[in-house]
Amino acid sequence: MQLQMPKWPTVARLAAAAKRLGRDNRGVAAVEFAFLAPILLMMYFLTLEASQAIETNKKVSRLGSMVADLIAQNPASSITKSDIQSVMDIGKTTLLPYARSKPTITITGLQLTSDPTPKAKVAWSRKLDADTFSQGLAVGTEVTIPSALAIKDTFLVKVDSNLDYKPLIIWSAGGEQLGLLNTFKSIAMGESYLLRPRTVSKLDCTDC
Repeated sequence: MQLQMPKWPTVARLAAAAKRLGRDNRGVAAVEFAFLAPILLMMYFLTLEASQAIETNKKVSRLGSMVADLIAQNPASSITKSDIQSVMDIGKTTLLPYARSKPTITITGLQLTSDPTPKAKVAWSRKLDADTFSQGLAVGTEVTIPSALAIKDTFLVKVDSNLDYKPLIIWSAGGEQLGLLNTFKSIAMGESYLLRPRTVSKLDCTDC
């Protein structure tokens, strides 16, 4: 039996095959999509996350404004802890449908002294941290306020609303380490409002 040597392609055939491969653009779109799809998806989710964060930040601001306004509108010259907690519970609903973390709300009554340069001191204060309702700032603590509001023998209601915003991609991962993304696992948002009582000169808390 006689063995036959394999026929190797000639240089001309190899050159022709190379030309056909160079002209063949089938599958180019699929390859380009494979490269671009991850980038496009990342841009989409980052844009979505940024818009949600901006909207939630606005809600944190509205929360503080609404709570301060409700407290300042109290028709009587006194208020109770249960009244304050009810207002805080109402304020929390402002953040819905966001519910990946819970806000911290502090409501403080500030009495300004009769000094030539009035000082704002805490008359009472209550705090809602997540779902825990407790004492806020210690009575007698001096609080810095804008000079335009420093009028002696007056009373102010101060509301601080804060939220540790958790991006969806971090929250959905259950807090796992995500490399550089872990740097943005929590974004601090907050706002402070100062209002005077609307119908009374001073607002006392009877059981704070």
